[in-house]
Amino acid sequence: MIKDNQRHFNRLHVVLDAFVIAASYMLAWWVRFPLQNNISGIVFRHYMSMLPFLFVLYIGLYALFGLYTTKSVRRKRVEAEKIVQANTIGLVLFMAALFFSRENTEFTTNYSRMMLAWFYVFNIGLECLFRNFIRLALRHIREKGFNQKHMILVGYSRAAEEYIDRIKANPEWGYDIMGILDDNVQPGMKYRGVEVFGRTEGIEETLENAKPDEIAITLGLSEYSKLEHIVAVCEKSGVHTKFIPDYNNIIPTRPYTEDLMGLPVINIRHVPLTNTFNAFLKRSMDLAGSVCAIILFSPVMLLTAVAVKMTSPGPLIYTQERVGLHNKTFRMYKFRSMDVQSPKKERGAWTVPDDPRVTKVGKIIRKTSIDELPQLFNILKGDMSLVGPRPERPFFVEKFREEIPRYMIKHQVRPGMTGWAQINGYRGNTSIRKRIEYDLYYIENWTLGFDIKILFLTIFKGFINKNAY
Repeated sequence: MIKDNQRHFNRLHVVLDAFVIAASYMLAWWVRFPLQNNISGIVFRHYMSMLPFLFVLYIGLYALFGLYTTKSVRRKRVEAEKIVQANTIGLVLFMAALFFSRENTEFTTNYSRMMLAWFYVFNIGLECLFRNFIRLALRHIREKGFNQKHMILVGYSRAAEEYIDRIKANPEWGYDIMGILDDNVQPGMKYRGVEVFGRTEGIEETLENAKPDEIAITLGLSEYSKLEHIVAVCEKSGVHTKFIPDYNNIIPTRPYTEDLMGLPVINIRHVPLTNTFNAFLKRSMDLAGSVCAIILFSPVMLLTAVAVKMTSPGPLIYTQERVGLHNKTFRMYKFRSMDVQSPKKERGAWTVPDDPRVTKVGKIIRKTSIDELPQLFNILKGDMSLVGPRPERPFFVEKFREEIPRYMIKHQVRPGMTGWAQINGYRGNTSIRKRIEYDLYYIENWTLGFDIKILFLTIFKGFINKNAY
Protein backbone atom coordinates (compact mmCIF):
# COMPACT_ATOMS: atom_id res chain seq x y z
CA MET A 1 0.00 0.00 0.00
CA ILE A 2 2.82 2.42 0.81
CA LYS A 3 4.40 1.68 -2.57
CA ASP A 4 1.04 2.17 -4.35
CA ASN A 5 0.50 5.50 -2.62
CA GLN A 6 4.05 6.56 -3.46
CA ARG A 7 3.61 5.57 -7.12
CA HIS A 8 0.50 7.75 -7.50
CA PHE A 9 2.19 10.57 -5.62
CA ASN A 10 5.25 10.33 -7.89
CA ARG A 11 3.11 10.68 -11.01
CA LEU A 12 1.61 13.85 -9.58
CA HIS A 13 5.10 14.98 -8.57
CA VAL A 14 6.33 14.69 -12.17
CA VAL A 15 3.52 16.95 -13.36
CA LEU A 16 4.21 19.47 -10.61
CA ASP A 17 7.95 19.39 -11.36
CA ALA A 18 7.13 20.30 -14.95
CA PHE A 19 5.28 23.38 -13.66
CA VAL A 20 8.30 24.30 -11.49
CA ILE A 21 10.63 23.99 -14.50
CA ALA A 22 8.31 26.15 -16.60
CA ALA A 23 7.98 28.74 -13.82
CA SER A 24 11.77 28.88 -13.34
CA TYR A 25 12.33 29.29 -17.06
CA MET A 26 9.74 32.06 -17.36
CA LEU A 27 11.16 33.82 -14.31
CA ALA A 28 14.66 33.59 -15.80
CA TRP A 29 13.32 35.12 -19.04
CA TRP A 30 11.71 37.98 -17.15
CA VAL A 31 14.91 38.72 -15.16
CA ARG A 32 17.12 38.56 -18.27
CA PHE A 33 14.80 40.54 -20.55
CA PRO A 34 12.75 42.82 -18.24
CA LEU A 35 10.12 44.49 -20.43
CA GLN A 36 12.55 45.15 -23.31
CA ASN A 37 10.74 46.55 -26.32
CA ASN A 38 13.33 45.26 -28.76
CA ILE A 39 12.57 41.62 -27.93
CA SER A 40 10.17 40.38 -30.59
CA GLY A 41 7.45 37.78 -30.18
CA ILE A 42 9.33 35.51 -32.55
CA VAL A 43 12.37 35.49 -30.26
CA PHE A 44 10.11 34.79 -27.28
CA ARG A 45 8.55 31.83 -29.10
CA HIS A 46 12.03 30.52 -29.95
CA TYR A 47 13.01 30.59 -26.28
CA MET A 48 9.76 28.95 -25.19
CA SER A 49 10.22 26.22 -27.81
CA MET A 50 13.11 24.89 -25.68
CA LEU A 51 10.80 24.08 -22.77
CA PRO A 52 9.72 20.58 -23.97
CA PHE A 53 13.39 19.59 -24.24
CA LEU A 54 14.02 20.91 -20.72
CA PHE A 55 11.03 18.97 -19.36
CA VAL A 56 12.35 15.68 -20.73
CA LEU A 57 15.96 16.41 -19.73
CA TYR A 58 15.36 17.52 -16.15
CA ILE A 59 12.59 15.08 -15.23
CA GLY A 60 14.74 12.29 -16.66
CA LEU A 61 17.68 13.44 -14.54
CA TYR A 62 15.47 13.70 -11.45
CA ALA A 63 14.41 10.09 -12.01
CA LEU A 64 18.04 8.97 -12.51
CA PHE A 65 19.03 10.66 -9.25
CA GLY A 66 16.25 8.89 -7.33
CA LEU A 67 14.17 12.00 -6.64
CA TYR A 68 10.94 10.06 -7.22
CA THR A 69 11.53 7.46 -4.51
CA THR A 70 10.49 7.35 -0.86
CA LYS A 71 14.17 7.55 0.10
CA SER A 72 14.47 11.08 -1.23
CA VAL A 73 11.30 12.11 0.65
CA ARG A 74 12.87 11.26 4.01
CA ARG A 75 16.11 13.22 4.01
CA LYS A 76 15.96 16.90 3.12
CA ARG A 77 19.73 17.45 2.91
CA VAL A 78 20.30 14.48 0.60
CA GLU A 79 17.34 15.53 -1.52
CA ALA A 80 18.73 19.07 -1.91
CA GLU A 81 22.14 17.67 -2.90
CA LYS A 82 20.52 15.49 -5.56
CA ILE A 83 18.57 18.46 -6.92
CA VAL A 84 21.78 20.49 -7.23
CA GLN A 85 23.63 17.60 -8.89
CA ALA A 86 20.80 16.90 -11.35
CA ASN A 87 20.51 20.59 -12.25
CA THR A 88 24.28 20.92 -12.69
CA ILE A 89 24.41 17.98 -15.09
CA GLY A 90 21.28 19.31 -16.84
CA LEU A 91 22.95 22.69 -17.31
CA VAL A 92 26.07 21.07 -18.78
CA LEU A 93 24.07 18.85 -21.14
CA PHE A 94 21.85 21.70 -22.28
CA MET A 95 24.84 23.94 -23.00
CA ALA A 96 26.50 21.07 -24.86
CA ALA A 97 23.34 20.67 -26.99
CA LEU A 98 23.38 24.39 -27.78
CA PHE A 99 27.09 24.21 -28.68
CA PHE A 100 26.73 21.29 -31.08
CA SER A 101 23.66 22.82 -32.77
CA ARG A 102 25.05 26.36 -33.05
CA GLU A 103 25.85 26.00 -36.77
CA ASN A 104 22.31 24.96 -37.63
CA THR A 105 20.49 28.00 -36.32
CA GLU A 106 21.32 31.57 -35.39
CA PHE A 107 19.06 31.31 -32.35
CA THR A 108 21.20 28.67 -30.58
CA THR A 109 24.34 30.68 -31.36
CA ASN A 110 22.89 33.78 -29.68
CA TYR A 111 21.04 31.99 -26.88
CA SER A 112 21.47 33.97 -23.65
CA ARG A 113 23.83 32.14 -21.32
CA MET A 114 22.91 34.60 -18.58
CA MET A 115 19.29 33.52 -18.82
CA LEU A 116 20.41 29.91 -18.52
CA ALA A 117 22.39 30.80 -15.38
CA TRP A 118 19.31 32.44 -13.86
CA PHE A 119 17.24 29.37 -14.77
CA TYR A 120 19.80 27.17 -12.97
CA VAL A 121 19.52 29.27 -9.78
CA PHE A 122 15.74 29.62 -9.86
CA ASN A 123 15.08 25.96 -10.66
CA ILE A 124 17.21 24.70 -7.76
CA GLY A 125 15.68 27.19 -5.34
CA LEU A 126 12.07 26.67 -6.37
CA GLU A 127 12.43 22.89 -6.55
CA CYS A 128 13.81 22.72 -3.00
CA LEU A 129 11.13 25.07 -1.68
CA PHE A 130 8.39 23.19 -3.53
CA ARG A 131 9.40 19.78 -2.18
CA ASN A 132 9.76 21.07 1.38
CA PHE A 133 6.33 22.70 1.11
CA ILE A 134 4.76 19.41 0.01
CA ARG A 135 6.50 17.53 2.82
CA LEU A 136 5.33 20.01 5.46
CA ALA A 137 1.80 20.14 4.03
CA LEU A 138 1.43 16.34 4.07
CA ARG A 139 2.86 16.15 7.57
CA HIS A 140 0.48 18.86 8.82
CA ILE A 141 -2.59 17.30 7.21
CA ARG A 142 -1.91 13.81 8.56
CA GLU A 143 -0.86 14.99 12.00
CA LYS A 144 -4.32 16.56 12.21
CA GLY A 145 -5.77 13.09 11.65
CA PHE A 146 -6.96 13.58 8.07
CA ASN A 147 -6.50 10.93 5.38
CA GLN A 148 -4.92 8.45 7.80
CA LYS A 149 -4.92 4.67 7.63
CA HIS A 150 -5.37 2.95 11.00
CA MET A 151 -3.56 -0.36 11.43
CA ILE A 152 -2.81 -3.10 13.94
CA LEU A 153 0.42 -5.10 14.19
CA VAL A 154 0.26 -8.83 14.91
CA GLY A 155 3.42 -9.93 16.69
CA TYR A 156 6.06 -8.04 18.65
CA SER A 157 9.51 -8.56 17.08
CA ARG A 158 12.50 -6.73 15.64
CA ALA A 159 10.47 -6.34 12.46
CA ALA A 160 7.66 -4.68 14.43
CA GLU A 161 10.07 -2.23 16.08
CA GLU A 162 11.73 -1.33 12.78
CA TYR A 163 8.35 -0.85 11.12
CA ILE A 164 7.17 1.41 13.93
CA ASP A 165 10.42 3.40 13.70
CA ARG A 166 9.83 4.11 10.02
CA ILE A 167 6.16 4.98 10.44
CA LYS A 168 6.96 7.38 13.29
CA ALA A 169 9.76 8.99 11.28
CA ASN A 170 7.46 9.58 8.30
CA PRO A 171 4.06 10.87 9.46
CA GLU A 172 3.46 12.14 5.91
CA TRP A 173 2.79 8.51 4.92
CA GLY A 174 -0.47 8.78 6.85
CA TYR A 175 -0.31 5.62 9.01
CA ASP A 176 -1.59 5.43 12.58
CA ILE A 177 -0.65 2.26 14.51
CA MET A 178 -3.49 1.46 16.90
CA GLY A 179 -1.60 -1.22 18.84
CA ILE A 180 0.02 -4.66 18.83
CA LEU A 181 -1.28 -8.18 19.43
CA ASP A 182 1.35 -10.53 20.88
CA ASP A 183 1.53 -13.72 22.97
CA ASN A 184 4.99 -13.25 24.50
CA VAL A 185 4.81 -9.72 25.90
CA GLN A 186 2.61 -8.59 28.76
CA PRO A 187 -0.30 -6.32 27.73
CA GLY A 188 0.42 -2.70 28.54
CA MET A 189 4.05 -2.76 27.38
CA LYS A 190 4.72 0.11 24.95
CA TYR A 191 7.26 0.79 22.22
CA ARG A 192 7.46 4.43 21.09
CA GLY A 193 3.91 4.98 22.32
CA VAL A 194 2.46 1.90 20.58
CA GLU A 195 0.90 -0.44 23.16
CA VAL A 196 0.62 -4.22 23.23
CA PHE A 197 -3.11 -4.50 24.00
CA GLY A 198 -4.02 -8.15 23.44
CA ARG A 199 -3.09 -11.66 22.33
CA THR A 200 -3.12 -13.12 18.82
CA GLU A 201 -5.83 -15.62 19.78
CA GLY A 202 -8.22 -12.71 20.10
CA ILE A 203 -7.56 -11.38 16.62
CA GLU A 204 -11.08 -12.07 15.28
CA GLU A 205 -12.72 -10.10 18.08
CA THR A 206 -10.18 -7.30 17.72
CA LEU A 207 -10.82 -6.95 13.99
CA GLU A 208 -14.57 -6.86 14.62
CA ASN A 209 -14.38 -4.17 17.33
CA ALA A 210 -11.43 -1.98 16.25
CA LYS A 211 -12.17 -2.11 12.50
CA PRO A 212 -8.64 -1.23 11.33
CA ASP A 213 -7.92 -0.29 7.73
CA GLU A 214 -4.89 -2.59 7.56
CA ILE A 215 -3.14 -5.43 9.39
CA ALA A 216 0.65 -5.87 9.39
CA ILE A 217 1.85 -9.34 10.45
CA THR A 218 5.16 -8.83 12.28
CA LEU A 219 5.59 -12.19 14.01
CA GLY A 220 9.02 -13.27 15.24
CA LEU A 221 10.71 -16.17 13.46
CA SER A 222 9.87 -18.58 16.27
CA GLU A 223 6.13 -17.91 15.84
CA TYR A 224 5.75 -18.58 12.12
CA SER A 225 3.68 -21.69 12.94
CA LYS A 226 0.81 -19.25 13.67
CA LEU A 227 1.15 -17.52 10.33
CA GLU A 228 -1.30 -19.65 8.33
CA HIS A 229 -4.11 -19.25 10.86
CA ILE A 230 -3.58 -15.48 11.25
CA VAL A 231 -3.55 -14.91 7.50
CA ALA A 232 -6.74 -16.93 7.13
CA VAL A 233 -8.50 -14.88 9.83
CA CYS A 234 -7.37 -11.58 8.29
CA GLU A 235 -8.45 -12.65 4.80
CA LYS A 236 -11.81 -13.77 6.13
CA SER A 237 -12.38 -10.34 7.69
CA GLY A 238 -11.64 -8.60 4.39
CA VAL A 239 -9.01 -6.30 5.95
CA HIS A 240 -5.99 -5.48 3.78
CA THR A 241 -3.09 -7.52 5.15
CA LYS A 242 0.69 -7.25 4.71
CA PHE A 243 3.51 -9.44 5.97
CA ILE A 244 6.79 -8.00 7.31
CA PRO A 245 9.28 -10.87 7.77
CA ASP A 246 11.57 -10.90 10.77
CA TYR A 247 14.80 -11.87 9.00
CA ASN A 248 16.95 -8.74 9.12
CA ASN A 249 19.39 -10.42 11.47
CA ILE A 250 19.72 -13.33 9.03
CA ILE A 251 19.65 -11.41 5.75
CA PRO A 252 20.99 -7.92 6.57
CA THR A 253 20.53 -6.64 3.00
CA ARG A 254 17.80 -5.61 0.56
CA PRO A 255 16.07 -8.81 -0.55
CA TYR A 256 13.39 -8.78 -3.20
CA THR A 257 10.64 -11.18 -4.23
CA GLU A 258 9.95 -12.51 -7.70
CA ASP A 259 7.08 -14.65 -8.94
CA LEU A 260 8.16 -17.99 -10.43
CA MET A 261 4.95 -19.28 -12.03
CA GLY A 262 3.01 -18.61 -8.84
CA LEU A 263 5.82 -19.53 -6.45
CA PRO A 264 7.21 -16.51 -4.53
CA VAL A 265 11.02 -16.60 -4.47
CA ILE A 266 12.97 -14.34 -2.10
CA ASN A 267 16.30 -13.21 -3.49
CA ILE A 268 18.68 -12.50 -0.62
CA ARG A 269 20.29 -9.46 -2.23
CA HIS A 270 19.02 -6.92 -4.74
CA VAL A 271 21.71 -6.29 -7.36
CA PRO A 272 20.33 -3.98 -10.08
CA LEU A 273 23.22 -4.78 -12.44
CA THR A 274 22.05 -8.38 -12.80
CA ASN A 275 19.32 -6.86 -14.98
CA THR A 276 20.38 -7.13 -18.64
CA PHE A 277 19.17 -3.64 -19.59
CA ASN A 278 20.96 -2.03 -16.62
CA ALA A 279 24.15 -3.91 -17.47
CA PHE A 280 23.86 -2.74 -21.09
CA LEU A 281 23.43 0.90 -20.00
CA LYS A 282 26.44 0.71 -17.69
CA ARG A 283 28.64 -0.99 -20.29
CA SER A 284 27.65 1.59 -22.92
CA MET A 285 28.62 4.40 -20.56
CA ASP A 286 31.90 2.62 -19.79
CA LEU A 287 32.83 2.34 -23.46
CA ALA A 288 31.89 5.93 -24.31
CA GLY A 289 33.46 7.33 -21.14
CA SER A 290 36.74 5.42 -21.44
CA VAL A 291 37.23 6.46 -25.08
CA CYS A 292 36.57 10.12 -24.23
CA ALA A 293 38.86 9.91 -21.16
CA ILE A 294 41.69 8.33 -23.19
CA ILE A 295 41.49 11.18 -25.70
CA LEU A 296 41.21 13.83 -22.96
CA PHE A 297 44.09 12.49 -20.84
CA SER A 298 46.37 11.36 -23.66
CA PRO A 299 48.75 14.37 -23.17
CA VAL A 300 48.98 13.57 -19.44
CA MET A 301 49.61 9.89 -20.13
CA LEU A 302 52.27 10.74 -22.74
CA LEU A 303 54.14 13.05 -20.34
CA THR A 304 53.86 10.47 -17.55
CA ALA A 305 55.23 7.74 -19.81
CA VAL A 306 58.24 9.90 -20.70
CA ALA A 307 58.87 10.80 -17.03
CA VAL A 308 58.66 7.19 -15.85
CA LYS A 309 60.96 5.95 -18.60
CA MET A 310 63.55 8.68 -18.09
CA THR A 311 63.79 8.47 -14.29
CA SER A 312 63.71 4.74 -13.55
CA PRO A 313 64.89 1.62 -15.41
CA GLY A 314 62.28 -1.01 -16.10
CA PRO A 315 58.95 -1.41 -17.90
CA LEU A 316 56.66 1.56 -18.45
CA ILE A 317 53.44 -0.25 -17.52
CA TYR A 318 53.14 -2.37 -14.39
CA THR A 319 50.59 -5.19 -14.52
CA GLN A 320 49.24 -6.92 -11.47
CA GLU A 321 46.78 -9.76 -11.01
CA ARG A 322 43.49 -8.64 -9.47
CA VAL A 323 40.16 -10.34 -8.76
CA GLY A 324 37.21 -9.02 -10.74
CA LEU A 325 33.67 -9.93 -11.81
CA HIS A 326 32.53 -13.40 -10.70
CA ASN A 327 35.84 -13.93 -8.85
CA LYS A 328 37.76 -14.16 -12.13
CA THR A 329 41.30 -12.78 -12.16
CA PHE A 330 42.63 -10.28 -14.72
CA ARG A 331 45.76 -8.22 -15.29
CA MET A 332 45.25 -4.62 -14.15
CA TYR A 333 47.39 -1.90 -15.76
CA LYS A 334 49.17 0.96 -14.00
CA PHE A 335 52.03 3.30 -14.75
CA ARG A 336 54.97 1.85 -12.86
CA SER A 337 55.58 3.91 -9.72
CA MET A 338 58.08 1.63 -7.91
CA ASP A 339 61.46 0.17 -8.56
CA VAL A 340 61.34 -3.22 -10.23
CA GLN A 341 61.13 -6.01 -7.66
CA SER A 342 60.47 -9.73 -7.65
CA PRO A 343 56.82 -10.87 -7.52
CA LYS A 344 57.55 -12.77 -4.30
CA LYS A 345 58.83 -9.63 -2.60
CA GLU A 346 55.86 -7.42 -3.47
CA ARG A 347 53.16 -10.09 -3.29
CA GLY A 348 51.84 -9.56 0.21
CA ALA A 349 53.07 -6.12 1.20
CA TRP A 350 51.17 -2.82 1.42
CA THR A 351 53.03 0.37 0.67
CA VAL A 352 53.92 2.43 3.74
CA PRO A 353 54.81 6.13 4.30
CA ASP A 354 58.20 6.97 2.77
CA ASP A 355 58.32 3.53 1.17
CA PRO A 356 61.83 3.23 -0.36
CA ARG A 357 60.44 1.23 -3.29
CA VAL A 358 58.45 4.22 -4.63
CA THR A 359 60.30 6.37 -7.19
CA LYS A 360 60.28 10.18 -7.18
CA VAL A 361 57.95 10.31 -10.13
CA GLY A 362 55.96 7.50 -8.55
CA LYS A 363 55.19 9.60 -5.46
CA ILE A 364 53.62 12.27 -7.63
CA ILE A 365 51.57 10.02 -9.89
CA ARG A 366 50.35 7.92 -6.96
CA LYS A 367 49.24 10.98 -4.98
CA THR A 368 47.34 12.38 -7.99
CA SER A 369 46.05 8.96 -9.18
CA ILE A 370 47.70 9.49 -12.58
CA ASP A 371 49.20 5.99 -12.23
CA GLU A 372 45.64 4.62 -12.55
CA LEU A 373 44.97 6.09 -16.02
CA PRO A 374 46.08 2.97 -17.98
CA GLN A 375 43.09 1.21 -16.41
CA LEU A 376 41.00 3.00 -19.03
CA PHE A 377 42.22 0.24 -21.34
CA ASN A 378 41.07 -2.37 -18.82
CA ILE A 379 37.63 -0.77 -19.13
CA LEU A 380 37.72 -1.05 -22.93
CA LYS A 381 38.61 -4.74 -22.58
CA GLY A 382 35.69 -5.32 -20.21
CA ASP A 383 37.78 -6.23 -17.15
CA MET A 384 36.72 -3.08 -15.29
CA SER A 385 34.14 -0.32 -15.20
CA LEU A 386 34.43 3.43 -14.72
CA VAL A 387 32.63 3.07 -11.38
CA GLY A 388 32.62 0.10 -9.03
CA PRO A 389 34.38 -1.47 -6.04
CA ARG A 390 38.16 -1.32 -6.33
CA PRO A 391 39.71 -4.72 -7.22
CA GLU A 392 42.16 -6.40 -4.89
CA ARG A 393 45.00 -8.90 -5.27
CA PRO A 394 44.13 -12.61 -4.85
CA PHE A 395 46.33 -12.86 -1.76
CA PHE A 396 44.30 -10.21 0.07
CA VAL A 397 40.97 -11.50 -1.29
CA GLU A 398 41.63 -14.88 0.32
CA LYS A 399 42.59 -13.14 3.55
CA PHE A 400 39.62 -10.75 3.71
CA ARG A 401 36.99 -13.32 2.71
CA GLU A 402 37.68 -15.15 5.98
CA GLU A 403 37.89 -12.03 8.14
CA ILE A 404 35.18 -9.72 6.78
CA PRO A 405 31.54 -10.81 6.41
CA ARG A 406 30.07 -10.34 2.91
CA TYR A 407 33.43 -9.30 1.46
CA MET A 408 33.01 -11.49 -1.62
CA ILE A 409 29.72 -9.81 -2.59
CA LYS A 410 31.75 -7.03 -4.24
CA HIS A 411 32.66 -9.44 -7.03
CA GLN A 412 29.06 -9.58 -8.25
CA VAL A 413 29.80 -6.45 -10.30
CA ARG A 414 32.77 -5.28 -12.35
CA PRO A 415 35.48 -3.49 -10.34
CA GLY A 416 35.91 0.21 -11.04
CA MET A 417 38.53 2.92 -11.45
CA THR A 418 36.63 4.95 -8.89
CA GLY A 419 33.86 4.09 -6.50
CA TRP A 420 31.53 5.18 -3.71
CA ALA A 421 34.04 4.08 -1.06
CA GLN A 422 36.90 5.97 -2.69
CA ILE A 423 35.15 9.34 -2.91
CA ASN A 424 34.15 8.94 0.75
CA GLY A 425 37.81 8.68 1.72
CA TYR A 426 38.29 4.92 1.91
CA ARG A 427 41.35 4.43 -0.27
CA GLY A 428 44.74 2.92 0.37
CA ASN A 429 45.52 2.11 4.01
CA THR A 430 42.01 2.64 5.42
CA SER A 431 39.36 0.44 7.06
CA ILE A 432 38.52 -2.53 4.83
CA ARG A 433 35.27 -3.06 6.72
CA LYS A 434 34.06 0.49 6.08
CA ARG A 435 35.14 0.20 2.47
CA ILE A 436 33.03 -2.93 2.05
CA GLU A 437 30.02 -1.17 3.63
CA TYR A 438 30.23 1.55 1.00
CA ASP A 439 30.82 -0.98 -1.79
CA LEU A 440 27.74 -2.99 -0.77
CA TYR A 441 25.65 0.17 -0.62
CA TYR A 442 26.75 0.98 -4.17
CA ILE A 443 26.02 -2.55 -5.43
CA GLU A 444 22.51 -2.60 -3.94
CA ASN A 445 21.57 0.97 -4.88
CA TRP A 446 23.10 1.26 -8.34
CA THR A 447 21.49 3.62 -10.83
CA LEU A 448 22.94 5.37 -13.85
CA GLY A 449 22.45 8.63 -11.98
CA PHE A 450 24.44 7.25 -9.03
CA ASP A 451 27.34 6.45 -11.39
CA ILE A 452 27.19 9.96 -12.85
CA LYS A 453 27.17 11.41 -9.33
CA ILE A 454 30.27 9.39 -8.35
CA LEU A 455 32.12 10.41 -11.52
CA PHE A 456 31.20 14.03 -10.88
CA LEU A 457 32.40 13.87 -7.26
CA THR A 458 35.59 12.10 -8.32
CA ILE A 459 36.66 15.32 -10.03
CA PHE A 460 36.67 17.06 -6.64
CA LYS A 461 37.38 14.20 -4.22
CA GLY A 462 38.79 11.23 -6.08
CA PHE A 463 42.05 12.28 -7.74
CA ILE A 464 44.12 13.35 -4.75
CA ASN A 465 44.79 10.36 -2.51
CA LYS A 466 46.25 11.31 0.88
CA ASN A 467 46.63 7.61 1.71
CA ALA A 468 48.81 6.85 -1.34
CA TYR A 469 52.44 6.48 -0.28
